[in-house]
Amino acid sequence: MTVTSESTTFDSTNPATGEVVGSYPKQTAEEVREAVGRAEEAARWWADLGWAERRLRLLDFKAVLTREARSLARLVHEETGKPVGDAALEIVLAVTHLDWAARNARKVLGPRRVRTDLVTLNMAATLEYLPLGVVGVIGPWNYPVFTPMGSIGYALAAGNAVVFKPSEYTPGVGVRLAELFRESVPEQPVFQTVTGLGETGAHLAGDPRVKKIAFTGSTATAKRVMAACAENLTPIVAECGGKDAFIVDADADVAAAADACLWGAMSNAGQTCVGVERVYVVDAVYEPFMKALREKAAGIKAGEQYGPITMPGQLDVIKRHIDAAAKSGKVVLGGPESVRAPYVDPVIVEDVPEDSPAVREETFGPTITVRRTRDAQEALELANASSYGLAGTIFSRNARRATELARLMRSGMTAINSVISFAAIPALPFGGVGDSGFGRIHGADGLREFARPKAISRQRFAVPGMNLTSFTRGEAEMERLLKLVTFIHGRRKR
Repeated sequence: MTVTSESTTFDSTNPATGEVVGSYPKQTAEEVREAVGRAEEAARWWADLGWAERRLRLLDFKAVLTREARSLARLVHEETGKPVGDAALEIVLAVTHLDWAARNARKVLGPRRVRTDLVTLNMAATLEYLPLGVVGVIGPWNYPVFTPMGSIGYALAAGNAVVFKPSEYTPGVGVRLAELFRESVPEQPVFQTVTGLGETGAHLAGDPRVKKIAFTGSTATAKRVMAACAENLTPIVAECGGKDAFIVDADADVAAAADACLWGAMSNAGQTCVGVERVYVVDAVYEPFMKALREKAAGIKAGEQYGPITMPGQLDVIKRHIDAAAKSGKVVLGGPESVRAPYVDPVIVEDVPEDSPAVREETFGPTITVRRTRDAQEALELANASSYGLAGTIFSRNARRATELARLMRSGMTAINSVISFAAIPALPFGGVGDSGFGRIHGADGLREFARPKAISRQRFAVPGMNLTSFTRGEAEMERLLKLVTFIHGRRKR
């Protein structure tokens, strides 16, 4: 990414070749305000369409995305450097999520009756989830279709209009998504893209007419976005970084674990928020696991199985972590020489101290640290000793034990005998805890994230002698109420 001398536009460049992919405007505060103003009007129109019409249009958008998957994948490849096949995979996942959101929005968010109790027997109660209005989405560059669509698709399905600010490294993808949406919804600017650098995102987050911000990026940037949102009490869902752990138990399928570990760590050049960065292996299978991992990793090379480091500044972080790990641990594969900008070849280091930056900080590169543990419990304790809590993985043949370990792992998501599989299941919520952020996208929770609950109670009939919300209420009425409540709730349980 480069900025022109006039500072009114910036170039999107292929990180592998340096070639310019496209030039885009650095949209100003006024231009962002205008986009939000258009979105306000569009949001009212979109909400008034109703569930059935929105469903039809979103399913048509899904079909458009599917038909354009190859050309869109090529654009993702050009802006990120990732292989076209990997780009196509993320588009396919985005399509399945959009399909789920469109088909399930009414079921999750539509009006439904809520049961009352004996005290409120004369009441009818309903609950529904209403659109927020305008949702601002600030997206990342590492998965420029799948990740932002996890917010965009669900926000649209919930009845909102969306203003999307893509990463300055992948603006073309963001612009193209909005263009494709207009093929299905030409009447109103329900989904718009604004382009620019960090200032453009700040303008979006600071607009009081934006009713929620969905942000994906680093923890440090999330804090700055939250500060901008705080000025207007704008709520935010933040999906930040991770330092995800991979646990291999004593009864694991070692070959399968090594294969999954390698892909989870090295795919997309390690530039995956839920990618594998820390590996804890129980002593009983440590040697066979490491043997399998080394053999599988030997044939993996940057520029062939995965692409370059998209953001040049990340190379300094990766190199610092590799240098620290190499000094304090034992290098199994690669090393400092693996960094050959813009690529980084696979790096595996074992016996790295837990206080090393290679273990404590998010690397976001094709590197992993591996540590031997006496049992799965120690592995779990080490996995949980992190400020991050996004996702993780457990490999074990004992389903009950693996499920318990997954439940106890301090993370928003855990995969068992697979890697990152939760992201491919639309019904599952996606998000983390701690420094990995808060709120959820995907699934029913993701739909509710972009709606506001509306509770309605209606008196069906009056109860004689029980007018409790009136200044005419007497002692006799309170006595009857207390007797009723005592009868219902006054018996102690043991």
